[in-house]
Amino acid sequence: MFTGYARTVQLKLTVEYDGEAYQGWQLQPDAPTIQAVLEAALATALREPVRVRGAGRTDAGVHARGQVAGVRVSQVPADLARLQKSLNALTPDDVAVREIAVVGDDFDPRRQARSRVYEYRILNAPAPSPFWRRHAWHVPRALDVGAMANAAAVLIGEHDFAAFRAADAEVLRSTVRRALVSRIDREDELLVYRIEATAFLKHMVRNIIGTLVEVGSGARPAADVSAVLASRDRGRAGPTAPPHGLCLVAVRY
Repeated sequence: MFTGYARTVQLKLTVEYDGEAYQGWQLQPDAPTIQAVLEAALATALREPVRVRGAGRTDAGVHARGQVAGVRVSQVPADLARLQKSLNALTPDDVAVREIAVVGDDFDPRRQARSRVYEYRILNAPAPSPFWRRHAWHVPRALDVGAMANAAAVLIGEHDFAAFRAADAEVLRSTVRRALVSRIDREDELLVYRIEATAFLKHMVRNIIGTLVEVGSGARPAADVSAVLASRDRGRAGPTAPPHGLCLVAVRY
């Protein structure tokens, strides 16, 4: 399909996807995943099997506007724009390669990332929205955004986020993470929570959202978030928010 190959090198892909139809990023037997879609498209376009590594393993139903992936190939086409066009013709409409760049062979999209940025959207309105139904969690009861903002600010800095990890998460050497940004803003009927951190635990953002919604609805005071953090107890935090409101916005290097 392609001619004019240059030296062997690694490619960096910036990928956008609607995660509703997928069981997350990572390859799974007999289940559709983003990694599988990209590997199939690349294998067809480049005529060789490849393995794609992502910067973050988004969960089932989670979206991305700025996922980053790396792929090593035996030969790289000189015309990257043509490769991008081919990949977007080979992938479904809910997956798109936004950018392709040549990087060093030592590029590691996960380990070399300085931070990741996620956004979670809540539709805070009495009636549901067909437009936002796949990209925002509909919470019809009124929420106190000021209280939620105060609670979100407590998370900025380096903390042990064990209380916000998934109950079935794998055992890690450390659950300490540094949050650089943690804020929530109202955009008309949408509440947008934005968090940037050096790394994330499984379900961390969704568990934070479940806790913030409890704060906003008056079920717990904003000051309680500090106690939840200190407890390291998943049982002290709020419920896990649904995945479709979550989006990986960017990966910073």
